[in-house]
Amino acid sequence: MRGKWAAGIVPRHFTWLIKEQLAVCERLGGYGANHRRVRRQEEIIWVQNQGFTRIISLLPSPHNLHAYDELGVPWQHVPFSATDEPRSVLGRLYPDLQRQLGAGDKLLMHHDELGDRLSGTMAGYLVYTGMVPEPHKAVAVVEHLVHRQIGPPGRELVAVAETLPREV
Repeated sequence: MRGKWAAGIVPRHFTWLIKEQLAVCERLGGYGANHRRVRRQEEIIWVQNQGFTRIISLLPSPHNLHAYDELGVPWQHVPFSATDEPRSVLGRLYPDLQRQLGAGDKLLMHHDELGDRLSGTMAGYLVYTGMVPEPHKAVAVVEHLVHRQIGPPGRELVAVAETLPREV
C-alpha cells in the first residue's frame, strides 16, 4: 500500500483518555450496518502505525478479533454487554488495565460505539485509580473528552467502580 492510505485512517470517535497511554473509539470498521471491512483494515493499520501495544475489545461477541490476528495486532477480549454483571467485569478489567499501563503499554479500547457503556467504563476507571476520585467530576472529564453526555447506564458503571476494592 502506498500513498496517503499507507498510514491508515483514524478510527471513528478516537479519543485519548490518558494522553499517549489509553484511548477509546468505536469498533474498528464501524458497527452494525455501517461496518466496512476495508475501513476496518485501514483503521487497524493506523493503530499499528501509532504504536499501540494492544487493542481491548469490550464487544460481547468476538467480532474483529480475527482481523486483528490477520494483521498481527495483539488484542484482549473482555466481553461486556448490558446483561453482564458490571461488578464482576470491572473488578477484573480495572486492575488489568492498571498493570498494563504501569508496564508501559499503549492501549486502545473499543465497544460497538462510543456510548454509555464505554464512556461509563472509562469514567469509572478514573474513579477506581484515584486519578479523578469524585464520580461526578470523572463523568464530567470523560464527557468533555468524548464530546457527549454519559447517561444513566454509564453513570451506574461509575457508581459500581467507586465500590470496587483497589489493588495496592
